[in-house]
Amino acid sequence: MRSDRIKQGVNAAPQRALLYALGLTDEEINKPLIGIVSSQNEIVPGHMNIDKIVEAVKQGVALAGGVPIVFPAIAVCDGIAMGHQGMKYSLVTRELIADSTEAMATAHPFDGLVMVPNCDKNVPGLLMAAARLNIPSIFVSGGPMLAGTMSGGKISYSNVSEAVSRFKVGEIDEQGLWECEHKACPTCGSCSGMFTANSMNCLTEVLGMGLSGNGTIPAVYSERLRLAKHAGMQIMELVKNDIKPRDIMTKNAFLNALTIDMALGCSTNSMLHIPAIAHECGIDLDLELANDISAHTPNLCHLAPAGNHYIEQLNEAGGIYAVMHEINKLGLLHTECLTCTGKTVAENIEGREIKDTEIIRTVDNPYSKTGGIAVLKGNLAPDGCVVKRSAVAEEMMHHKGKARVFDCEEDALQAIYDGKINPGEVVIIRYEGPKGGPGMREMLNPTSAIMGSGLGNSVALITDGRFSGATRGAAIGHVSPEAAVGGNIALVEEGDIIEIDIPANTINVLISDEEMEARRAKWQPREPRITTGYLARYAKSVTSGSTGAVLK
Repeated sequence: MRSDRIKQGVNAAPQRALLYALGLTDEEINKPLIGIVSSQNEIVPGHMNIDKIVEAVKQGVALAGGVPIVFPAIAVCDGIAMGHQGMKYSLVTRELIADSTEAMATAHPFDGLVMVPNCDKNVPGLLMAAARLNIPSIFVSGGPMLAGTMSGGKISYSNVSEAVSRFKVGEIDEQGLWECEHKACPTCGSCSGMFTANSMNCLTEVLGMGLSGNGTIPAVYSERLRLAKHAGMQIMELVKNDIKPRDIMTKNAFLNALTIDMALGCSTNSMLHIPAIAHECGIDLDLELANDISAHTPNLCHLAPAGNHYIEQLNEAGGIYAVMHEINKLGLLHTECLTCTGKTVAENIEGREIKDTEIIRTVDNPYSKTGGIAVLKGNLAPDGCVVKRSAVAEEMMHHKGKARVFDCEEDALQAIYDGKINPGEVVIIRYEGPKGGPGMREMLNPTSAIMGSGLGNSVALITDGRFSGATRGAAIGHVSPEAAVGGNIALVEEGDIIEIDIPANTINVLISDEEMEARRAKWQPREPRITTGYLARYAKSVTSGSTGAVLK
């Protein structure tokens, strides 16, 4: 066993003394030691229940003959961090989580790991750590929040964001805003739509690193506790058979994840995280793959914010395995891939039929014949940018309009609130990329302001930052190269005509090459916004959004 180095032989006597100090008995020391990475904290709604999940995991590990030992991981709530300096720290925690987990699991050589994440960067950070450490590992998340109910319909966190602008333009009154904010998030759990947290928890199932239901069983269901116990039991099988993350997360497994990403209509943040996780596995994923896969993968789900369905309904309709089973009727999955169940994808999804074809459509009746995410390229984004096409109104699939240029999120948001953005225009928010932000902030507030102001079907937003999974509309992010390194988005001027063609995967500013080069000759780099602390170090090491914003 991996832990034998601190348990066996004369030389391990000092380590055994410390294990005894933990209260471990000889009987326990002679069993496999299983690290449980707990992301529990009391500030993130998706993590407040993780202590209960961890206790269930511990019971599962013990039932199967292992010794569970808990250590922590941090987690930031993107919703609470949104719209202020805190959002600069969201994406950057992904690397902190991966690094600190690597440190803990290497300093204390566990035989296996059970990762218990839930929200936003916590899931990809721990997947990156699992890939880097490459010791038997399994994931069980804290689970999604139930949707709220208001005026007879279901709502979620994203409705509150849009309600702010609806209040500002007089569409709802103070009582309407109060009711929305009090009813949108009724339980613990990751926010109830197909936002980033739930996207990544669902894709963890597809990658083969989580058991069935990991992405969809609501946080408040007792079924979630049973899932956690089974994950605790299953890690012992993975240890016994020495099945490691890189045995599971192969190139074909990542292609499966991209395919189901398109079918589900996941958050655009998946286009940052999937390449970053693959990078830790020694696999390079070109974002061009996304368009190739999208071209023949139908979009089967319109979950919030793209539609009015929620994760709890996806769970009742059959969950992720039902989506995989349906998509594979077109032969689109690599079903030979090994998973944490010890079985292949083919074995896992056999017989997993859709239970509600309104929530999960069939391949014969998709929302669209192409996938939920598109990568656009052109002279505005030579290395690409990303849009959640499944959440874009049909009339915005092709758009041409005048650029309104802002060098930070706050200035753009104020202009929207002040009524200075007109129908047909294209809002550009730049110097918000991985280096320029630094930290590549999410632009949920500006996109929600556009939607709430009634401009969602006539105004596009383009940024070298990124978007919340709760964003809807013609919101185009991850523009690469970013403005801070002299990308062409830095050269756009007020009034330039921007042309977006999502079906053709193109995005261009309609100026000549000569004019572009003339502007480039005059461009000067900006002074860094932050020069001390972790963000300054991050800005020096982070790469482009097109490569997953990994560190050099």
